[in-house]
Amino acid sequence: MTMAPTMVDAGEGPPQPRRIVAPVRWWRAFRRSPALLRFSVYAAAALALVLVVVLIAGAVVVRRSWPQTSGALDVPGLDSDVEVVRDDHGIPQIYASTTHDLMLAEGYVHAQERFFEMDVRRHATAGRLAELFGEDALPTDLVTRTLGWRRVAERELTMLQPSTRALLDAYADGVNAYLDGRSLSQISLEYSILDLSGLDYHPEKWTAVDSLAWLKAMAWDLRGNLDEEIGRALSAAAVGKERAGQLYPAHDFAAHPPIVKQGAVVDDVFDQDATPGKSRLPERPAPEITAALRSAGGAIDAVPPLLGQGDGIGSNSWVVSGDRTESGAPILANDPHLGVSLPGVWMQVGLHCKEVTADCPFDVAGFSFSGVPGVVIGHNQDIAWGFTNEAPDVTDLYVERVRGDKWQYDGRMRKLRERTETIEVRDGDDVHLTVRSTAHGPLLSDIADQAGGAEVDLGDQVADAGSSVGDDGKWDHEVALEWTALTPRPTADALFALDAATDWTSFRAALSKFDVPGQNVVYADRDGNIGYQATGRVPIRRSGNDGLVPTAGWKPEDDWTGSYVPFDALPSVRNPDDGMIVTANQPVVDPAGGYPYFLSDDNDYGYRSARIAQLLADDDSLTVGDMSRIQGDDDNAMAAVLTPYLLDVHPGSGYYGAGQRLLEHWDFHEPADSPAAAYYNVVWSELLHRTFADELPKSVEPDGGDRWFAVVTDLLKRPDDPWWDDVETDEVEHRDDILTAALRAARDDLTAKQSPDPEEWSWGQLHRLDLRSSTLGESGIRPIEWLFNRGPWDVGSGGSLVDATSWDARDGYGVTSAPSMRMIVPMDDLDAARWISLTGVSGHAFNPHYTDQTDLWARNETLPWAFSKDAVDDAADDTLTLKPSD
Repeated sequence: MTMAPTMVDAGEGPPQPRRIVAPVRWWRAFRRSPALLRFSVYAAAALALVLVVVLIAGAVVVRRSWPQTSGALDVPGLDSDVEVVRDDHGIPQIYASTTHDLMLAEGYVHAQERFFEMDVRRHATAGRLAELFGEDALPTDLVTRTLGWRRVAERELTMLQPSTRALLDAYADGVNAYLDGRSLSQISLEYSILDLSGLDYHPEKWTAVDSLAWLKAMAWDLRGNLDEEIGRALSAAAVGKERAGQLYPAHDFAAHPPIVKQGAVVDDVFDQDATPGKSRLPERPAPEITAALRSAGGAIDAVPPLLGQGDGIGSNSWVVSGDRTESGAPILANDPHLGVSLPGVWMQVGLHCKEVTADCPFDVAGFSFSGVPGVVIGHNQDIAWGFTNEAPDVTDLYVERVRGDKWQYDGRMRKLRERTETIEVRDGDDVHLTVRSTAHGPLLSDIADQAGGAEVDLGDQVADAGSSVGDDGKWDHEVALEWTALTPRPTADALFALDAATDWTSFRAALSKFDVPGQNVVYADRDGNIGYQATGRVPIRRSGNDGLVPTAGWKPEDDWTGSYVPFDALPSVRNPDDGMIVTANQPVVDPAGGYPYFLSDDNDYGYRSARIAQLLADDDSLTVGDMSRIQGDDDNAMAAVLTPYLLDVHPGSGYYGAGQRLLEHWDFHEPADSPAAAYYNVVWSELLHRTFADELPKSVEPDGGDRWFAVVTDLLKRPDDPWWDDVETDEVEHRDDILTAALRAARDDLTAKQSPDPEEWSWGQLHRLDLRSSTLGESGIRPIEWLFNRGPWDVGSGGSLVDATSWDARDGYGVTSAPSMRMIVPMDDLDAARWISLTGVSGHAFNPHYTDQTDLWARNETLPWAFSKDAVDDAADDTLTLKPSD
């Protein structure tokens, strides 16, 4: 039988697609058959009921782990009642009578909001991620076990002051009080899903070492110039010493001044009033050395960023004196640039002793790390402080001559130190890792060969470094890492001392214990003083080793001396003459000024710091609002240099010229809705790829950050430089050929991605912020990823701009790092301070505070930061009382 097409009745309109008409036909059938209709209604009702039950059950499961934020809870270990006051964004302010109760309560609250994050962090720092997530996590575990982060933390625990140890233990007691008696589903949604997947697991008790080990992860992500050491060597191997030198230009101190512009070291003490009195690159490394370095680089890259990695990892902070503010009091601002994640790196919190005394000295609020007690960045009742990464050179790679179980040093063979680590792998066999070390440190290049037969991919940098090579074929060349963070130091003492500091003297005393990672710390106090202090345990090297490239491990003259830059000799300044201090990862001092110690040659090139200083200098009546506008500044300094060259070439008059014309009246700012910013950034990416990718290995191709600003600025002045030539073609290209090709390619790319009409292009549609959970949010299972990931948000600005929403030119335009928080503290009125986090307080998916700050953050808006008890009570949305258990 032939069936005619189903159509609506004549006169009702033109024929409709079959998928539209079918429901009409079924409805008419129901009308002709009451029984069928009744059955269908019952079935529909049953289906609806099932859906309602599923939704309710899902909601119950999702909400099951959310924290109780009001009423009262019995908490074992407390000495007296503790009050936890949360505002309408869930930010907790904790009030206790003793430091013990204060830290115990912070541990309890951190666990309420973010225990899964804490647990993942401790597995990562202990090299135990594969226990939870299987073989995919094995590369990370291999590296962290080789470095021995947790082993170092265990030794550090014995070095801490008794008071610090007591506070760490109290914090751990609070975490464990929260975990006690809770099922996996009552702790987090992630555990519920892992439980359904067959994971036989329940979290272990939290310990003080778990908190200390996280400080190693922080130090690793902010470690300094390890990537640059490898990059210099691999670049020299690819193109030779001279051309590789062009990729690491000297800092322009005249255009981009250092942090500290005055002073000198006298008798190992830095005096800001005292009068002060080359980068080395290797020749082309041998292929076997290059192979070992690539293997070490692959091992380094195997550790996923916990705070963030790459050129965009930095920060802005500045402080101005009352001479520059409308109020007549100092204002301090800070916005650390770290990797984007969900939940965000920071959790806002306030820690308040009900009565501030010598025994209970804390009245502090700011940004904490879940898993670590105390406040890392913020202010107390007397002072405020902010951090940026100083990036001192505290790591060195040594190429070692190895034969069997020995290594060569000073003409003699010495025994390698060895230990065996066993890594449990979910749904797989245990992996036994042999860690070999020289006196310089563990052999990173060993890792790929020591995976116990497991399939381990350490990235495209990995090469076989195990073949016998060397002067006469008798050596294996391996790469060892020496790093200050692998030597135990009591850095945790500094955190609590900083939280309780009351003036410049106690502030510096606290920072004298802050060994790793080295940080720039700005300061303001309520008496009107401002200041800056460099921190960190910075090695003093022998004259044969400048720390810029991997060096020969068999030569004693390349060793560290065993001494470190004295803390009192690290640069500092208090109340400078110009009334402002700006730190944005630029060099701390100009070496030409006579500073006797080497800190680093791989700092930021200073585009952000120069722009901030310019904006501050333009106004002598600065307000909190002005500081916020500066934090959101999206001026692109490189665009001002490059755009005139782009306008001086001729990609075409019609289709291609329409893109170029966007740049004619562009002001070099990069808001999300800017067509010109979209076009410029695609041109920039194309220019970098076409100039460098034909000769450099993938691992050292341009990411587009501040170093490449300096590199390209120099090349633009030399139109016939060999870098402009594409060695993969038969022709010889020059500067204008590459600029023209980049303009044309960008026009084509944006036409395909967005619109044929350049006026409809948008930078934000390319430059999107996606917030992804680093665990189940990367599972590859879309429904599960949907549960935990959020976004995208269209954002403006870019890398090496003040509002540093960085992207990697090798991998597209999405945001890779960004201001992880923003804070502004006016010292005349602490209740008028402002703050914002990238995400929110909660680590629980679907909780109202999971990403409730992100929309505000994307618009460069901030939240009120109540500090005094009256202001906190006025802003209260929930109050929870933690009571001692009977």
